Amino acid sequence: MPIITNIDVMLARRKMSSGELAQKVGITPANLSILKTGKAKAMRLTTLESLCKALDCQPGDLLEYNP
Repeated sequence: MPIITNIDVMLARRKMSSGELAQKVGITPANLSILKTGKAKAMRLTTLESLCKALDCQPGDLLEYNP
């Protein structure tokens, strides 16, 4: 898929665990894993907003297009 998620990169920069992020965002660790690995077909804008708020970043920090 040409859309790459950089959630792991932001987690490392913020020194935060996946479990902590999942709890702050309000999603299950399994769903966060699906987002992190790029297996998700879609992401709600509210989820993206919550991720950005929890990681103190912009959507472009989490998503990358690589054709």
